[in-house]
Amino acid sequence: MNAPLAERLRPHTLDEYIGQTHLVGKASVLRKMIDSGHIPSIILWGPPGVGKTTLAHIISNTLKAPFYKLSAINSGVKDVRDVIDKAKNNRFFEAAAPILFIDEIHRFSKSQQDSLLNAVETGTVTLIGATTENPSFEVIRPLLSRCQVYVLKPMEKKDLETLLQRALSEDVILSGKDIKVEETDALFRFSGGDARKLLNIIDLVVSAETGDNIVITDKTVTERLQENPAAYDKGGEMHYDIISAFIKSIRGSDPDAAIYWLARMVAGGEDPKFIARRLVISAAEDIGLANPNALLLANACFDTLQKIGWPEGRIVLAETTVYLAASPKSNSAYLAIDEAIANVNRTGNLPVPLHLRNAPTTLMKELDYGKEYKYAHDFDNHFVKQDYLPPDLKNLRFWKPQKNSAEVKMQEWMQKLWGENKGK
Repeated sequence: MNAPLAERLRPHTLDEYIGQTHLVGKASVLRKMIDSGHIPSIILWGPPGVGKTTLAHIISNTLKAPFYKLSAINSGVKDVRDVIDKAKNNRFFEAAAPILFIDEIHRFSKSQQDSLLNAVETGTVTLIGATTENPSFEVIRPLLSRCQVYVLKPMEKKDLETLLQRALSEDVILSGKDIKVEETDALFRFSGGDARKLLNIIDLVVSAETGDNIVITDKTVTERLQENPAAYDKGGEMHYDIISAFIKSIRGSDPDAAIYWLARMVAGGEDPKFIARRLVISAAEDIGLANPNALLLANACFDTLQKIGWPEGRIVLAETTVYLAASPKSNSAYLAIDEAIANVNRTGNLPVPLHLRNAPTTLMKELDYGKEYKYAHDFDNHFVKQDYLPPDLKNLRFWKPQKNSAEVKMQEWMQKLWGENKGK
């Protein structure tokens, strides 16, 4: 039986590797380290199908290092220790440290991650972890501090075009057929920047044809995928498209749709913590100051979920989902921080006004650090007018209150303290 197209086309060198030029392009830092034969322990963070596993294999081949692979789904602490012992015993003299590749490292428990620490710190192994989740949430801090995190991006259209042409011209099976691609919109849209998914779709469409003369159009791709929805998805649709529909339903204030998409994720076996994290983000980004209690409830949901586990945790997720969807919405804080960051990027490191500076030493006091500062609690309403922004940004507004009852009250209070201009 033939191997899948994605496996047949798996690259073996960096020159064959498609995409991620910011990491492995000729002048990139990671590429230089790989070519030099020395890399630190790293974590590759990115969506499915962008080449994390392939890159780990290429690094091992380039460094001529022994390669050990563990999957976080079916490996325990004993498996980790056994691999580390093998790596320690099989290393000779100046040979490169064995590479330990852990797929879905975000699924490793704290004790499993703890068991890696000494081997990583002493250089017994070079760890390469792959994850689709933010390592800041899922990787313990001591291990994260010993690894360099690299972010892999979904493939761009030009990368998908290159991969498509390589499949048609270089694959041992496809190159023997007369395949004409008349349209690529459906191919690229359904793949969603996922190289493996694109190759699976091509495999599916080609295998459905009986002859060697094949024409690929948007219509044929769509029809084949509708007939075989599971043949090309590999879990990606559940993980990304449905969470997108879930969050957009909350943002759109439709609790019924939000609960439906939550049910789809629960029934599909989605990681409850993944859902809970998205609820925390939604509470801050989409509900925000219109109902600050939403963030409190979302955080409580995350904490409670870890305490009570599953299946009761689905009830906590449902309660939070309905509450967030039914809450008034505001993204004023989200817009404020983005606008402020954009301003910082434009204006650089403006000096802190003297009256706002800390003055822990005599010299600093002599330099008038903090001299003109007015302590707000010494005044009526615990407020006194003074400038808090650098002079170049005086009177600039970042937070713009939106029209909901909570922010209207905040706006009125700001206007009372500062005058009409501050609250608008």
